[in-house]
Amino acid sequence: MPRTAASHPSSRAAGVGTTVFAEMSALAAATGAVNLGQGFPDTDGPPEIAEAAVAAIRAGRNQYAPGPGLPELRAAVAGHQQRFYGMTYDPDGEVLVTTGATEAIAAALLGLVDPGDEVVVLEPYYDSYVACIGFAGGVRRPVTLHPPGYALDVDALRRAVTPRTKVLLLNSPHNPTGAVLSLDELTAVAEVAVEHDLVVVADEVYEHMAFDADRPHVPVASLPGMRVRTLSIGSAGKTFSFTGWKVGWVTGPADLIECVRLAKQFLTYVSGAPFQPAIALGLGLPDSYFFGLRDGLAAKRDLLCDGLDSVGLDVHRPRGTYFVTTDVRPLGYDDGWTFCRDLPGRAGVVAIPHAPFWDDVAVGAPLVRWAFCKKDEVLTEAVERLRAAFT
Repeated sequence: MPRTAASHPSSRAAGVGTTVFAEMSALAAATGAVNLGQGFPDTDGPPEIAEAAVAAIRAGRNQYAPGPGLPELRAAVAGHQQRFYGMTYDPDGEVLVTTGATEAIAAALLGLVDPGDEVVVLEPYYDSYVACIGFAGGVRRPVTLHPPGYALDVDALRRAVTPRTKVLLLNSPHNPTGAVLSLDELTAVAEVAVEHDLVVVADEVYEHMAFDADRPHVPVASLPGMRVRTLSIGSAGKTFSFTGWKVGWVTGPADLIECVRLAKQFLTYVSGAPFQPAIALGLGLPDSYFFGLRDGLAAKRDLLCDGLDSVGLDVHRPRGTYFVTTDVRPLGYDDGWTFCRDLPGRAGVVAIPHAPFWDDVAVGAPLVRWAFCKKDEVLTEAVERLRAAFT
């Protein structure tokens, strides 16, 4: 059927294309490959959280929740920030519940960025950053984290800031590289933000997945001068392995939270009513849960990293998240796209090419991301298939 003029996507929508996760997950489904591409666990989170959601549904908590989120969840988020980081937030004006962290990022950028405003962002980046900056009419200013260590180049950060810069979009622990910014790096970020009066949007969804004792997760909002200029984003999907529930949150000063709320109210308004009390319960779980999540994923990291190394890949062992990056050139491939498109047929495994996450295409081209938030037997099966194909 011929298209009408009105049926063409807008330039902003057309410019972002289809997410790489959709393509590679479809490839996994079509081939029956082991999917280490899209980052979601293959087991559910704590059963007491699931039971709390069931109880909420049966109790009739199924209509619209309040726009900012249920009071009990906002109180639980504030309690979490106090408990783990010693930071105090008012649940009634400094906490906003969102439809996942992705909406929190989108609403923050739509609520803060005017057309032509610049947004400094660490490269490579989660692909929704590009789309959300573009939808807001902002201009992306990347600061490249170079492999294999992915350290922050502070001089490059300073050069990226101009008089038109308004927001610094920060992600640590960092997807897709698994880097965790050091205290010195975060201090440099804070100094730049204060000097140039920038708002920092801190995507901290992997906050409980920083594995190494010498590099803990430190919220940038906790540093001097940052509480008043930082929006911190968290995710129930990541912390509790209920990614399909799409419950996230933002904490920050009331004036910045209001900017996010103004945009968020016209995106979903509110969602996930029976899931919100369940996540409130989850945030009150004992420390052993959060430490167990970290330690369990650290073991999975080592299992997959050692396996990928045995196949001959150049492995960049992550400090956080549940992703590991490899350079595929030792296996005879020049670029990750070709490798990932060949992989299901050659080895029965799916991974994600890094290229869509980079402006500096040459740096990202040979890199591939693998998810290790899977059962041990799934990771072992994937490694065995890779060894059979490449060794």
